Amino acid sequence: MNNSRSFWVTGASNGLGLALVERLLEQGHRVAASAKDGGMLNALAAQHGSRLLPLPWQLNDEDQATGACLQICHAWGSLDSLIINAGTTDYVADDVAESELFEAIVNTNQLAGEHCLTKGLALLAKGYSPQVMAIFNRYSALQLYAPTQVTAGWNNMPQWLREERQALQSKGIDLTVVAPQSLKTPVTSVQAAPDAWTPESAAEELLQRLTLREPELVLEVLDISSLWPLSR
Repeated sequence: MNNSRSFWVTGASNGLGLALVERLLEQGHRVAASAKDGGMLNALAAQHGSRLLPLPWQLNDEDQATGACLQICHAWGSLDSLIINAGTTDYVADDVAESELFEAIVNTNQLAGEHCLTKGLALLAKGYSPQVMAIFNRYSALQLYAPTQVTAGWNNMPQWLREERQALQSKGIDLTVVAPQSLKTPVTSVQAAPDAWTPESAAEELLQRLTLREPELVLEVLDISSLWPLSR
């Protein structure tokens, strides 16, 4: 297709992340995918060939994030779109206690998101009309530390990304933050009702809205496990 773009989708093992990869490939784009479980990616690679680039998945590890960016650089030389699936449980250790699960989801996704953005910045700067979309659920968007204090980049990942927006725009990179509505820092006066999103319907909607390059999108989900299955 004439308007084919290059994408990197993180947390692509299942649910929303995998659905985004599938839909982008159907649309004719080139897709780099980081997935803990590569079984589905192998099937997609058989169908779409070199347009699918499997990448390291433990992106909360800085070296793996660097390696993923090097593979994209060697394959394409640049990157048009980075979609950070910041609700994935791919990075959570198998032996983490249930009482520590939510904190682990927040912390590991924050590390992965920061590594992907900082390491991928040079690739995005070389891309065509580059953009970043970061997608959160109500767990990964939590403000874990000093929750009674004002929301800031040091204690909340969606806010950290918002604070990076100006620097990204100076490089020509647009940023869209997709998250549940925050009562402390609402981005719209309209209260969105939780919807029965499926991975496929959410992926379709988000990719349609991606082209609009909106700074903020509110995503309220009835069943989080549908879009972000526990991967342990």
